[in-house]
Amino acid sequence: MKSTIPETGEPIGSSDDGTRPAEASLHGEILSRLRDYVVEGNIAGGARVPERQLCELFGISRTPLREALKVLAAEGLIELLPNRGARVRQLSERDIEELFDVMGGLESLAGRLACENISDDEIAEIERLHYEMYGYYLRSDMHGYFLVNQHIHERIVAASGNETLRATYATFAGRIRRVRYTANFARKRARWAEAMREHEMILDALRRRAGSDLADILFHHLRNKRTAAVEQMGDPAASSKSDSKPVVNS
Repeated sequence: MKSTIPETGEPIGSSDDGTRPAEASLHGEILSRLRDYVVEGNIAGGARVPERQLCELFGISRTPLREALKVLAAEGLIELLPNRGARVRQLSERDIEELFDVMGGLESLAGRLACENISDDEIAEIERLHYEMYGYYLRSDMHGYFLVNQHIHERIVAASGNETLRATYATFAGRIRRVRYTANFARKRARWAEAMREHEMILDALRRRAGSDLADILFHHLRNKRTAAVEQMGDPAASSKSDSKPVVNS
């Protein structure tokens, strides 16, 4: 897996005149890059977060790094250890099965409600994202594919119009984001094509506002992801970094 973290320790977001951007903007960029770094498996599950190394990679002090780590802890990607730093959250096979079942139920409900409430503009935006994702698929760009894929699922949940559902979904989505990414390495390229066909079905059901159909498609979509995630757990080599092009299953 190729990291999106720069190899050098150059400060992030420096402007041409050498000044830093607004603090909020810098924090957001650090958070985004750190999240990608963890999600893409650059630190093993259960391993300690190497703060000094990450500070060197980002060209920052430990204070902004630790602020970003607090956010990732709230999202469920890492665990903060009292006076001992942080470590990447390690999920058991049972944890993964239960979390994906819950996510499947939430997305199924979101799909049903979205078809009752979604606007034409919202459908058009999801359609735009779908074709953007398809472009990444054609280029075998798993990083871009995964990010846009997550946006599509989030847009469907948002279109449900149910804030309680949206907040619950966000809580669980953070906990399995890393697993969803690494599960992409568990299958052959045929599964990637299958995943794209599933997303074609998702888009078609949205266009038709077919709530029952979309609910079933989304539930089975998450079940397929669960199967791949559990399979990946039994094949540690599947998630190791290599120069070969990754396989996507999201």
